[in-house]
This record gives sequence, structure tokens and C-alpha cells, in this order.
Amino acid sequence: MKLGFISSILENSSFEEVIDTAAELGYECVEVACWPREKATRRYAGTTHIDIENLDEKTISHIKEYCCKKNVVISALAYYPNTLSEDPAQRAKAVAHIEKMIEAAPRLGVDTITTFIGRVQTLPVEENLEIFRTVWTPIIKLAEEHKVRIAIENCPMLFGRDQWPGGQNLMTTPAIWRKAFEMIPSNYFGLNYDPSHFVWQQIDYIRPLYEFRDKIFHVHYKDIKVYQDKLQDVGVMAYPLDYMSPKLPGLGDVEWGKYVSALTDIGYNGNTCIEIEDKAFEDSPERILDALRISCHYMRNFVI
Repeated sequence: MKLGFISSILENSSFEEVIDTAAELGYECVEVACWPREKATRRYAGTTHIDIENLDEKTISHIKEYCCKKNVVISALAYYPNTLSEDPAQRAKAVAHIEKMIEAAPRLGVDTITTFIGRVQTLPVEENLEIFRTVWTPIIKLAEEHKVRIAIENCPMLFGRDQWPGGQNLMTTPAIWRKAFEMIPSNYFGLNYDPSHFVWQQIDYIRPLYEFRDKIFHVHYKDIKVYQDKLQDVGVMAYPLDYMSPKLPGLGDVEWGKYVSALTDIGYNGNTCIEIEDKAFEDSPERILDALRISCHYMRNFVI
């Protein structure tokens, strides 16, 4: 397994600076943020370290050569929109960008795209699944044609009032995964597995690794801390951020030794990326670098 990080935390850095940081801190890969160049609508979104819309052969050669020079690989091209948005214009825009990423990935020597399925947050799961089938069948077909794997993160995108009631990502539980993979069976449609989202949903984050071993294309390392006193006050039906918070690996409730042990059990040898979303480490560029250093040092206990 290679250890890396998702580049969105370095939103003010250039592509070269991101790769330099990875190399200097001892990382081996980077999940590169590839959002369209536009104003972000939420935190950790809108970062563009590779501009998919304006790729030419000179730029592609530079990206490949720079990564080779620094001995850092691109684990995936990352873009996490709501591709099932109830706004037809937003939906079409998100889908079009993902399609451009699929076409660009082989030119960059990358075989994986990390993203969300999306969700109409006011509709139930059953209706969303039918919309998913319609929207995503041609996307996966395009991915198959270009031999690019689509790795869907299991984040519910339900944190506060703006995402209530259903959240903005459908692929959130093993039960839904089974249905989605039955509806669109493909060797190029799988998961970007993040255990932290199962912690606050009270789902076993180890057991699904064994059932879905063939669908795990990419792995995230992010922790979640559930504040039991707050949970006892507001209950599980409250906005999740009322009782939990994202943390650096090792500072929350995920048992990382057990998690990485299970990854080795199933023979996972792919890329694994730390996702920094700990607000305690975001008040300065120096603290962000501290977060990357601490996380790398901690995860090296398990990923060598």
C-alpha cells in the first residue's frame, strides 16, 4: 500500500507545491483535486490542482515528469459534486465534468477517479436509486470504454441543516451498495472506502471490507470523534455535527490497527490517502502542514 493525502487541504498551493509537500513529508501518492475553476459552495470543495478543462499535451507531459522527478504518484483524480442534484443545470454540469475527467485520466496515466454518486436530498432512497440508474449508467459505460475505475466515497454528505433531510450522497451503507452494484454491474464501478463515516452511523466499518473486497478501488484515512455527552443530549436524529467532529487519524474513534489489518487480510495493495478535515489544524498554513506531518507519522505505524 502507498500512503498519500487528498490535495484539497492545500487549496492555496499549486500542483507543483502539492507534490513537493508530499515528497518532503514522506508521502508516496496524492489524490489530486480536480474541481472546475469556480467559487466553492462548501468547505473542502472547489480546489483545482489539475485543470481538466484546459489540459494540453505540454501540461500533461509536465505533470507526469514532475511526479516522476519527485517519486510521487497520482492515486486518483478527485471531484466530489452532487451528480444527482435536483437542479438539472447543476446535475448536467457535474456529470459533464466527470466525463471529461474520465477522458483525461488515461492521458495522465491515472486509472481511478474518486467522487460521489450524489442524491436528491428530499427524495427517499428508492426513488434516488432509479435516478442513479438513469444518470450513472452512461457514465460507467464511458469509464469502461476508457478503462477508468470510478471509486465512490461512502460519505453521506449530511452534516447540518443545508443537507437535511437525506444528505447529498446515496452510496452510504452496505445495503445501498448491494443495490447499486446490482443495478449497474461493472468492474469499473466501486468504492473509495472511508471508515469514519460508519463510526457516527453506528455501522461496523470492518465487516464490509470482506464482503466488498473486489469493489474497493481506493481508501481514505479520516477519523471521527463522537462526543457521547452531546449525543446523549441531541440523539442520533440531530444534525451529525451536533454530536461528532472529523479528526486526524488517531485522534478519533477509528481503531486503525484493526482497519489496516483487515485491508491486508483482503489483499488490498492499492493507494491509501489521508483526508484532513480537522478544524483544530486549520488556523494557519503551518498548522495544516503540522496536520499532514502528524497524520503521516501516525499512519506509518500501520502502512509501511
